Amino acid sequence: MILAGDIGGTKTNIGLFDGQGGKLTRVAHKRYASREHSGLLEVLQDFLREHPAKLTASAYGIAGPIVNNTVHATNLPWIIDGNSIAKYLGLEQVRLLNDLQSAAYGISVLGSEDFETLNDGIPAPEANRAVIAAGTGLGEAILFWAGKRHVAVATEAGHADFAPSTNQQADLWKFLKVRNEYVSVETILNGDGFQRVHEFLGPDVKHPEFDQPDGAAAPAITRMGLSGECPVCAATVDMWVEIYGSEAGNMAVRSLARGGIFVTGGIAIKILPKMKDGRFITALRHKGKMGDFLAQIPVRVVLNEDCPLIGAAYAAQNGL
Repeated sequence: MILAGDIGGTKTNIGLFDGQGGKLTRVAHKRYASREHSGLLEVLQDFLREHPAKLTASAYGIAGPIVNNTVHATNLPWIIDGNSIAKYLGLEQVRLLNDLQSAAYGISVLGSEDFETLNDGIPAPEANRAVIAAGTGLGEAILFWAGKRHVAVATEAGHADFAPSTNQQADLWKFLKVRNEYVSVETILNGDGFQRVHEFLGPDVKHPEFDQPDGAAAPAITRMGLSGECPVCAATVDMWVEIYGSEAGNMAVRSLARGGIFVTGGIAIKILPKMKDGRFITALRHKGKMGDFLAQIPVRVVLNEDCPLIGAAYAAQNGL
């Protein structure tokens, strides 16, 4: 049995998988509110009390840079030591991956029904791929083609500078710079970024959810933006999607991702109609002389929110 996890700032998903015959079959699953627990060990103790199993492998995807199989989670006050977890589980090794690495590996396991195509492009299965996910934070990873299969490489590109591509976006950068010493692309491309963009576009328009805790503003803005009942919300979602598309294009250019751009994370699914209206792809391709190159790249939204969990199990199963 394989024990795997997808650990995020908001939720932690734990799954138990049967890996017999080279296939992955999930036999148990539980979702935890991350901040209600002191760490991964507490979560695993709870899960294994409910689902005891003889384990053969284990791996976890976590938002943050992995150093010596240890990570201080980026958006969560947890320090996770893979060696300590391995000792608790009675395994020789537990693999820690960046959460976007695990999502990248999950892509190869999913079926066609798990994707929504934004751009058909020209298939290039033996080429690099780029993976981008906006959620509690912004994650990005690269799947490098290594001759026989893709190898997922983590990045912390979400903490790179926000690069405006229009005059309006440059004004947004100035607006955010007054409030922040450093404006990363993640400052905008996460759940909290919707409220920041809304405050820029409509400083006199305020919704009750803006004063509520736990990220209540983003669902309100996206809901009213999709319905059109709030023009500022609609403009906010449009601008956010354009910036998301532009950053996806940046990632594709930097990694020569002819094999595809894959958009994971829960936000893209929640605003899928806006992702599909052409705005995202137009911004993605707006890269000067690289526009024709980017037009040839397949672009897909990953609809299966368990992709990182499945990818962590796949990595454990294959010793990646």
